[in-house]
Amino acid sequence: MIIPPIRFHTTYRAMASLLSPAGNRAALSVLIYHRVIPEPDALLPDVVDAATFTQQVLALHTCFNVLPLAEAIERLIKHALPERAVCLTFDDGYADNLTVAAPILVKYGLPATCFIATDYLEGGRMFNDTVIEAVRRAAPITVSLDSLGLGQYDLSSAAKKLAAIDHLIAQVKYLPAAQRLERINQLTAVLTNEPLPTDLMLTGGQVQQLAAMGIEIGAHTASHPILTQLSLTEVRDDITRGRARLESLLNSQIKLFAYPNGKPNTDYTADHIQLIQDLGFIGAVSTAWGCAHSTTDHYQLPRFTPWAKQPERFIQQLLRNLLRRQTIPSLLTRSINHH
Repeated sequence: MIIPPIRFHTTYRAMASLLSPAGNRAALSVLIYHRVIPEPDALLPDVVDAATFTQQVLALHTCFNVLPLAEAIERLIKHALPERAVCLTFDDGYADNLTVAAPILVKYGLPATCFIATDYLEGGRMFNDTVIEAVRRAAPITVSLDSLGLGQYDLSSAAKKLAAIDHLIAQVKYLPAAQRLERINQLTAVLTNEPLPTDLMLTGGQVQQLAAMGIEIGAHTASHPILTQLSLTEVRDDITRGRARLESLLNSQIKLFAYPNGKPNTDYTADHIQLIQDLGFIGAVSTAWGCAHSTTDHYQLPRFTPWAKQPERFIQQLLRNLLRRQTIPSLLTRSINHH
């Protein structure tokens, strides 16, 4: 294991304290992950593996104060954050959050929050993972999806399969949910006859295990819809259904929410923010880049993913993100009522 030198610790910790002081001028960085996989995967180049995640956790443990998200929100509102405040979050509810990420977090004593879309528990699979796994199993040839209006794809190498995956996901992502599911099933039938994995997502029992390990559980809807594609009544039903499932599993209140996909204006609006507040959540996270400060709307906290694999570059990117604390124009502007 590569341990960063002492100068790495002291220099970057001092810089973090300058950019993220305690109290009224505090800045809160919230990191977003989805998966942590055991080994690198050519078709998942943006997903961190266990060794890389361990190095990131070590760097965070050394240079920052990692807080549970619920506590961080409460302290942000009260202007009582410590210096160098960071939270770790995971979206969707992947099984490797428990099997790979959680043991590393527990080993180094770092808290985290997992936001879970409950319809995918017990063997479900998200649409993007269906595309990835279908292309993974496809023969290394040129495949025509012209009949589906999706074009032709050269799948002769891992790099070309990755390009096909990115293009296919982009084409179907914002289709209405029923149409997207139909299109995904159709392209899967063309690409492969092999069964696709049914163990990518958590089970209900695994959610309970995560909570027992001290991982905070948050709501992420039931079906992971693009909220702007549904009526407000449908959005409310989906959110409350997902939250109720988690509360039934854990016998405790679910207080935090993550907007599916999470882009302000595109994926959620001010109406959805107000709904989350009305439903009694104490805070919510977006995928807008940046960090939060005392005037940030805690019902749409920005998040950030440093993508560098090397620990020093990882911390440098996190520090650079702290410079975004002055303005976050991508977030929706609304009247904030701090409770």
